[in-house]
Amino acid sequence: MKYTVEMAGTTVEVEIDGARVLVGGRVLDVKLSGRPGDPVRRLVRVGASRSFVAVRGEGRGDWVLTSEGARLQVAVLDPREAAVRQAGARAGTQGTGTVKAPMPGMILRVLVKEGAEVVQGQGLVVVEAMKMENELKAPRAGLVAKVLAAPGDRVEKGTELVELT
Repeated sequence: MKYTVEMAGTTVEVEIDGARVLVGGRVLDVKLSGRPGDPVRRLVRVGASRSFVAVRGEGRGDWVLTSEGARLQVAVLDPREAAVRQAGARAGTQGTGTVKAPMPGMILRVLVKEGAEVVQGQGLVVVEAMKMENELKAPRAGLVAKVLAAPGDRVEKGTELVELT
């Protein structure tokens, strides 16, 4: 199975094929103690290096890894989840200041009100698509000029949802 892993501003492709792990196309000798669902502390061996890592799920592919005092937030996405996140990140980035639905779906929540000041990356609208909740974020800082969607609205790809100035 192939995954997209996002951590510390870097994205890398990871493929797990039985006992073989490819990270960015490079084969690594990786071993984990325990089974999935076991307590969160695991012994991880990569080649000759060994570490204990505490793993805590944050929901929908988001994880926090802690080892030797270092803390790292990681998103592990299967191909479908990666495509949905990419589409959400691209929403509204065409320079128009309007955030649009990246795919057909239903509006679950509107997170901002007209006149609100938003920062880049702030959540604006949550759209349910393909049985997943997708938070569409502000592509830039600005003011919310118009909210064009409401909870329960069914939207098509490209439907304007929030206008920023």
